[in-house]
Amino acid sequence: MSSEPATESPVRESSSADHPWPVRTVARKISDWIHRLGAVWVEGQITQVSARPGTQTAFLTLRDPSADVSMSVTCAMRVFRDIEPPLREGASVIVHAKPTFFMGRGQLSLRANEIRAVGVGELLARIERLRKLLAAEGLFASERKRKLPFLPKGIGLITGRASAAERDVLVNAQARWPHVAFKVINTAVQGPTSVPQMLKALKILDADPEVEVIVFARGGGSVEDLLPFSDEALCRAVSLARTPIVSAIGHEPDSPLLDHVADLRCSTPTDASKRIVPDVREETQRVHQMRDRGRRALHGWVDTQTRLLNQLRSRPVLSDPLGPIDRRLDEVNLHRERARRCVLTALAREQAAIASSKARLTALGPAATMTRGYAIVQFSDAEGNLQVLRSVSELVEGATLRVRVADGAVNAVVTPGDPAEGR
Repeated sequence: MSSEPATESPVRESSSADHPWPVRTVARKISDWIHRLGAVWVEGQITQVSARPGTQTAFLTLRDPSADVSMSVTCAMRVFRDIEPPLREGASVIVHAKPTFFMGRGQLSLRANEIRAVGVGELLARIERLRKLLAAEGLFASERKRKLPFLPKGIGLITGRASAAERDVLVNAQARWPHVAFKVINTAVQGPTSVPQMLKALKILDADPEVEVIVFARGGGSVEDLLPFSDEALCRAVSLARTPIVSAIGHEPDSPLLDHVADLRCSTPTDASKRIVPDVREETQRVHQMRDRGRRALHGWVDTQTRLLNQLRSRPVLSDPLGPIDRRLDEVNLHRERARRCVLTALAREQAAIASSKARLTALGPAATMTRGYAIVQFSDAEGNLQVLRSVSELVEGATLRVRVADGAVNAVVTPGDPAEGR
């Protein structure tokens, strides 16, 4: 019997628990499928470079700047040497490569035949395109900016470990307000691992109820160094944060996209420490000033009210309250006397007029005539009303007459008489 291993049996179309596929079969199928893929252009950041002298192949690690994903890249040494400037860790590149699967190690990698370094101009152009996109979505709008609390009870700081930016923020802030509380998370602030680490730190601090302000702090650097702070994923995460965000990146001329998305942009980390906490000396002086102003205002108000009370007390109505009443009483009595005299005068005048009218009525009335022997004879008409008798023709025999004289009246009856007497 031959000692050579048996040839591989035909592969079944499907696998099961009773008829599983061997590892080599799975690896071959994966390799066949991957090898059918065409070449692709891939963009990322170099995190590791291994190009030993005397070898024919350079090994690179390409990482996504916005996610914790990386792939191995191999290329011929001549492709690696032709790149100007030489590649270094953290550089952004564009690779034209074909996916390759190594069956022996079960490893997927990219076989590159062209590598292009992303220049500063291209980086700036990409940042400008992203800036326009985010601005169009309203992430830079001023109405989105939130006001920082006057004195936050906790401040989150995302910065590099033992960096000058961390020292500037902590030292200056604690010098201004000694009891300020910081929660510092150190992350990478440049390179391919910076964005994922900063996103994780932002999520932790934003979920902490003790943190009321979050500060991103970093010193100055080149466009490539500050590239993570213009990353789209980081900008969108900052725009969605509940906690107000302060951007203190680089120096005054530096302006990554994070500056536009953050609620407050500070020119330097030192400027951020002055903006996030008040100065205890200035606030103490302001309290003293306000207390002095309050004291002066209160004293001024008391003095004004005292003068007003003194003026009120010096007025006659308060200094001699009965004097005006007495004077008004005299005026009332005077007017009352005048009214009495006016009434008496009017009464006397009317009484004289009445007496004059009475005398005229007496002289002209029938009473005076009847006193001289005259009488007034009245008879009843058909309606029973008394009428003055002016002619005997108005009488009939037997009619009742009323004869009024000066001292009274008597009744009489008409009797036949001599017609001549009537004439």
